[in-house]
Amino acid sequence: MHKIMFAVAFSLASSIASAGPVSSHVDFSNGAQGWQGSQPLNGIGGSEIDTSMGNGAPALHTIIENFGINFTNSSNQNYLGDYSKLGSVTIGLDVIANSIRYVGQEVSRNLVLELRDYGNTPQGMPYTSVWFDLGVINATQGWQHLSVTIADTTAAALPTGWGGYGTSDDADGPGLPPGRTFADVLAGVDELAFTTYVPGYFYGFADFDVAIDNISVGAAAEVPEPASYALMFGGLGLLGWMGRRRKRGAASA
Repeated sequence: MHKIMFAVAFSLASSIASAGPVSSHVDFSNGAQGWQGSQPLNGIGGSEIDTSMGNGAPALHTIIENFGINFTNSSNQNYLGDYSKLGSVTIGLDVIANSIRYVGQEVSRNLVLELRDYGNTPQGMPYTSVWFDLGVINATQGWQHLSVTIADTTAAALPTGWGGYGTSDDADGPGLPPGRTFADVLAGVDELAFTTYVPGYFYGFADFDVAIDNISVGAAAEVPEPASYALMFGGLGLLGWMGRRRKRGAASA
């Protein structure tokens, strides 16, 4: 009896570990569905579903004072697991920055998509990840749609525009640990994140008022770009590697 129960449990665990993401779209009309925004340490502000944001549906809205903000999902299996099962995938969202203020001035921040693997990480590192700079957000742009398509989720090398994170030696900036590949990380995604923290950079304290909506993940052919949204991309601006402690703040103003 115990052997049968162990076999069933092992089978279930294996199926979960090998499962891949499925085509999914969240507009927050049915709740957060695993998505979480940044929460304050001082009890002021936070993240919640806001029905007054427009854009045709509720949105996940964050108002917070911090170095940056995160919108993450580590519990909804639609976004986790082995991305190689999709072959190619498009990940996108709508975003609006009502305000990002640094030292009293409106500034820009870059929004990064990060796929994080919490297994097989070097000592002292929280996770290994691959990440892509989706573009610039600031108070002048209104709602915009940002997305990226991974043409081959089984590729070993980082595709053009993608970075890695997880090495404990950041003298040359963030990168994947030795022996880990782009495909390795995509085969075991434990958390999907949209974040203003570009891996490896240091930021100044800012006031954020940002919301996201219409998060979509799916096989590239199944996630067409909405014609009504403008694709607006921007550069990273003047940044410094965290290892060199070059503070990034007013440079984005």
